[in-house]
Amino acid sequence: MGVRQYNPTSAGRRAGSVSDFADCTHPGKNKPEKSLLVRRKKKGGRNNQGIVTSRFRGGGHKQMLRIVDFKRKKDGVDATVVQVEYAPCRSARIALLQYADGEKRYILAPDGMKAGDKVMSGDADTVEPRPGNCMPLSRVPVGMAVHCIEITPGRGGQICRSAGCSATLSAREKDWALLTMPSGEIRRVSAKCRATIGVVSNAEHMNISMGKAGRMRWKGRKPHNRGTTMNPTDHPMGGGEGRTAGGRNPCSPSGVPAKGGKTRSKRKPSNSSIVRRRPAGPFQTAN
Repeated sequence: MGVRQYNPTSAGRRAGSVSDFADCTHPGKNKPEKSLLVRRKKKGGRNNQGIVTSRFRGGGHKQMLRIVDFKRKKDGVDATVVQVEYAPCRSARIALLQYADGEKRYILAPDGMKAGDKVMSGDADTVEPRPGNCMPLSRVPVGMAVHCIEITPGRGGQICRSAGCSATLSAREKDWALLTMPSGEIRRVSAKCRATIGVVSNAEHMNISMGKAGRMRWKGRKPHNRGTTMNPTDHPMGGGEGRTAGGRNPCSPSGVPAKGGKTRSKRKPSNSSIVRRRPAGPFQTAN
């Protein structure tokens, strides 16, 4: 998989790039499984009460959401990879599996997966720790990279699902497994939680350049304007005569500090699962 640069036929094309889709099976020709498609409803960054909870979202091209199996509960049944596909609603590639009983399901495709590969899920001895197989963390060898990791047993994978993402199983202690996250944080989860072996595909996704503003609008991303350009009623850093620096430390529209200010709640239940916090960034203070 790589990134292909556009020919500089215009100012927008000059800086733009696109994936070469080399990791997909028959790119541009394969069709998604219709029984696993559902229309993605546009929300414009608003919640069920109509309040904007995610700014600068709206519009974009129509998309069909592929239903991905994050639980992998079909234990002990061999599955064959039919094809690896592009998914418009996520950064990673997805793989279409066909089980021995004829059922079809989508999963996140690990790096290196191709059509014809065999995968299996479960905690039996027949499930080997190879890319694409799903098993409890109690059976994963220490030091192996995993993705699509459960936080609560049986709830489905919730961690490390984006392109090129993975966590490392660093140790096991009794009924717990210690995972080193991509941020450097060490988190403790139950050893009964399941995870998929391997690294998520399409690691070059982060190197793609949009090239022009219109391409961001196709993705449903609106222009992002700074707080210092707004009125005082819209942002704490707004207002003033002429161009100002904001008059205070950087913050969000609701006043939450940015650039190093701690925003995590001290009463968050998952705080007990963090063994070691991630390393401090250039604008943060170590804790």
